[in-house]
Amino acid sequence: MSGAKQIEEGHQNYVRMYNMLTGIRFCVSRVHAKIPNPLTDADFKHSKKYSFDITGSELTPSAKYDFKFKDYAPWVFREIRNAFGIDPAEYLVSLTAKYILSELGSPGKSGSFFYFSRDYTYIIKTIRPTEHRTLWKRLKDYYEHVSKNPNTLLSQFYGLYRVKLPYGKKIHFIVMNNLFPPHRDIHQTFDLKGSTIGRDYNEELLKQNPHATLKDLNWLRRDLRLHLGPQKRAQFMDQLNRDVAFLQRLEIMDYSLLVGIHDLQRGNDENLLQRTLQVFQPGDDEPRLRPLARTPSKLESAARARELRVSVQKERPKPLGQTIVRMPDESNPKGSQFYADDGGYRATDQEDLPAGEIYYLGIVDCLTRYNYVKKSEHFIKSFKGNEDLISPIPPVPYGDRFSKFVSSIISS
Repeated sequence: MSGAKQIEEGHQNYVRMYNMLTGIRFCVSRVHAKIPNPLTDADFKHSKKYSFDITGSELTPSAKYDFKFKDYAPWVFREIRNAFGIDPAEYLVSLTAKYILSELGSPGKSGSFFYFSRDYTYIIKTIRPTEHRTLWKRLKDYYEHVSKNPNTLLSQFYGLYRVKLPYGKKIHFIVMNNLFPPHRDIHQTFDLKGSTIGRDYNEELLKQNPHATLKDLNWLRRDLRLHLGPQKRAQFMDQLNRDVAFLQRLEIMDYSLLVGIHDLQRGNDENLLQRTLQVFQPGDDEPRLRPLARTPSKLESAARARELRVSVQKERPKPLGQTIVRMPDESNPKGSQFYADDGGYRATDQEDLPAGEIYYLGIVDCLTRYNYVKKSEHFIKSFKGNEDLISPIPPVPYGDRFSKFVSSIISS
């Protein structure tokens, strides 16, 4: 792909992301303004479509629009956010359209992207239609599981949406928790599945990208361990086994344990986020102050929309370290016991005393069902290597292997 085309495609994703944040704020504000009622079965299948101009003004369905937006099961996700202790006002502030963050060099593939909220607390990412169907179809199961398991290690899903620009394809999004904190350098990151075939990050590439996410073979090659004393080991494995049993029941596989390691001795001197994130900041997202408090005229609204379209189109992302945007100096408190130690899970020794690392742990990519595509992938890869070591295997053996592997890498 040429450089110009890559920039053009990447920038289209920024514009789409700006619209996405605008839609989220509108929908979340609307649902939280209403008195909650007990959930019904209909709430799990309810969705609402909107048309907007770029300022976030709702339009009639037949009007010329900047983007269309669909909100799935808004009442259910409000209850899920409440269950995870998400404050509605803080949630909206975090998801402001004033600026958003992405990793340098991201987005990669056209039409897919992975963004962080302004305070690095939430992730907004695209998902495939098959993943969307899994969450939409199994939302009631997910809601019941997280309600019964407040310490779940599963990704915390806070919203499911769809956005469409004129003449563009429909893109599905989720909003979810970011496991990693804004105020701590993550010195090593691993994505672990418990399989070894194809699970290796090229060590030579680490010279150019020393903070890349590594895989199972990289972990084993380094002979690493999660240092958890008896009490924390029992807590962690009990919850992991509960979550894996849930995924097995839903016929989900291909998930992994995301592990972020903060070395307390190294501290935060490297300022990794300042060097690895970029900011998209398309001007003011607050209404202009006017001498009189009145509803703007149609001409004023149209002028504001034109001004904002130009601002968004001209804006180019900048490295975080070159902006005045700064990360929070602490994590938002979260209810889970696995986030209780400065946003993570402190390593402990065999006497259950604090050790020198903080772990940030969670089960991610948990929306892939064992469908025809995965069955075919399993069939093909099983000819190339040991069937027990490849990644795509049926959900029950996948979960059993995953749990066994994670248990094996915890120090005993």
